[in-house]
Amino acid sequence: MVVMKTAPASPSRPGPQEPRWLSDEQQHIWRAYIHATRLLDDHLDRQLQRDASIPHVYYGLLVQLSDAPRRRMRMTELARSAKITRSRLSHAIARLEDRGWVRREDCDSDKRGQFAVLTDQGVKTLEEAAPGHVEAVRQALFDRLTPDQQRHLGEIMCVVAAGLEPKEAGADLPWLR
Repeated sequence: MVVMKTAPASPSRPGPQEPRWLSDEQQHIWRAYIHATRLLDDHLDRQLQRDASIPHVYYGLLVQLSDAPRRRMRMTELARSAKITRSRLSHAIARLEDRGWVRREDCDSDKRGQFAVLTDQGVKTLEEAAPGHVEAVRQALFDRLTPDQQRHLGEIMCVVAAGLEPKEAGADLPWLR
């Protein structure tokens, strides 16, 4: 995932076949970003596992369902929103069903479609896990940044996300598989 080559000492405009190598500064920023996001994800997953016995990805699914109208989402929409494959989502929902936090409902308008529905027990679990999780997020990220840095980070992430959001309907996206 890390680009190994950096730009030559005197960069020239690359031709059509020539890669646009990262400058030394860009390489440093890229590696710092990768390192920090992996550490942050691991930190949040460990906190949720320790304090709530729930993986971070499952917590995220519960949050998305809690935000949805009537605490329910079509499985395909939940997979798209969570950016995970439908098979991985199906496995995760089965685990959440086993714990009584989610149930599946058939879709009346589409016999092949299903909804994931957050149960009252799932809401209770989320309410119990949320304070520790938000404190972990605050300590790991926001408490380390000035208000200006927080604002800049938000602006940067919005620009990156907008540029990466799939534009074409038929794109080969993991959550469509």
